[in-house]
Amino acid sequence: MRLPSLISFAGFVVIIMATFSPILRLFYVTNWNVYDGNMPYGIVMLLVAVVGILGTVLNQQKLVSLMARLSLGLIVLFYLLTWLKLYTSFGFINISNKGVKINTGHSLFHSVDKFLMNQVKFKWGIYVLFIGGILAVAGTLVSKKASDFKID
Repeated sequence: MRLPSLISFAGFVVIIMATFSPILRLFYVTNWNVYDGNMPYGIVMLLVAVVGILGTVLNQQKLVSLMARLSLGLIVLFYLLTWLKLYTSFGFINISNKGVKINTGHSLFHSVDKFLMNQVKFKWGIYVLFIGGILAVAGTLVSKKASDFKID
């Protein structure tokens, strides 16, 4: 197995392990992994990593490169969507002297919104997920001279 393939293989394995690690801490009570947050999206991330592992085992470099970039893109998208969900979920009802409005102006319950947002935090699993994606892509970016080194 070539050294870049080994790096990509390790990245895909780390991605699979990271999908099961805690990503979010909710109200100091429970931890969520990728599958608790969004099961279909987590399964897509898992399948992309498995196809990437199969590509490294079968020495399909173009497939490995595609799956590495796709997995990193999915990880970045997952982080972005999770961040947006966390920081836009709690301030949606505003009460003014003209009645209840949705998504307009400053919330009367701004302190409650802020308290609820502070109770949901990212945990160490998101960092492991990013490390796996970066390793998978790094294995595809290694130069040709370094890729001639083989491990038997």
